[in-house]
Amino acid sequence: MRSIVVVPTYNNAKTLQTVLDRLWVYTQDIMVVNDGSTDETLTILHHYPHPINIVTYSENRGKGHALVTGFREAMMLGYDYAITIDSDGQHYPEDLPVFLRKASELNCPTIIVGSRELEHENKSRGAVFATRLANFWFAFQTWQYLPDTQSGYRLYPLHHLHGLNLITSRYEAELELLVFAAWHGVAIDTVPIRVYYPPKEERVTHFRPGLDFARIFVLNTILFFVSIFFGWWMMGWKRLKSH
Repeated sequence: MRSIVVVPTYNNAKTLQTVLDRLWVYTQDIMVVNDGSTDETLTILHHYPHPINIVTYSENRGKGHALVTGFREAMMLGYDYAITIDSDGQHYPEDLPVFLRKASELNCPTIIVGSRELEHENKSRGAVFATRLANFWFAFQTWQYLPDTQSGYRLYPLHHLHGLNLITSRYEAELELLVFAAWHGVAIDTVPIRVYYPPKEERVTHFRPGLDFARIFVLNTILFFVSIFFGWWMMGWKRLKSH
């Protein structure tokens, strides 16, 4: 399986190089999508001592846009799988083999989602609530349960993604990617991963509770109706065809 690690980043200059150094131990196929960072990100990327793929644009467009941009670039380069990891240092690059090992054991193209420990003393209540809410809506819309639909550490089969032209551009895009995949019969599985939640005073986050909760609410309202009139029928048809 030809895979590449896609690292969307926005103003995470303090942790970006450490993440890249730890990834380099496991793979030399790395792509960083610089989502309009205004800190030292570009300097770090241009002086990075190892060859990596760099996609950059000047205006911040959101994580969803960065992911879709990275996926399309990866497919143009001939990759079959993309493993996404955040650049804020919360994910462990050392867990990369867990995804590859899981993918090699499966007999069909599968999205593999890293499942984090949600109850943690340093994890904000807003983030826990957002994840539980997203889990509920995902289960309603797709007839399947995932313990962590908001984890950014994932493996995607690039040629089995759907609705890339419809994916929203911000925080909620990762939920949307899963819903579209489930509707089209793409298998979804999970693996447990480690996560580092820094103390509040050290935390760098671009999650904006009010605005992002509003975006999630609007998205799920739309997906609620689409699931009734399209998604459920599509899933039922796929299951009938598979029998």
